[in-house]
Amino acid sequence: MGPSFSLAYLFGSPGPMELLIIGIIILLLFGNRLPSVMRSLGRGVVEFKKGLQGIEDGENTSRTSQESESSKSSSTTNA
Repeated sequence: MGPSFSLAYLFGSPGPMELLIIGIIILLLFGNRLPSVMRSLGRGVVEFKKGLQGIEDGENTSRTSQESESSKSSSTTNA
């Protein structure tokens, strides 16, 4: 048998012209649904960021409550 080679080696990576053609085909196929898909994607990103912000706020709240509890316990042991 000959040397083994992959499909990527045979065809190579797509160049700029091939990517442009693929983009045009995708735009023709999904053009009418594209705005709604992008809107949904944007809403998803906003919700994701809100969720991350909520997690960070929760961590900060728990840290401050833990610090205040530890300072209270250390002040009662010192007195």
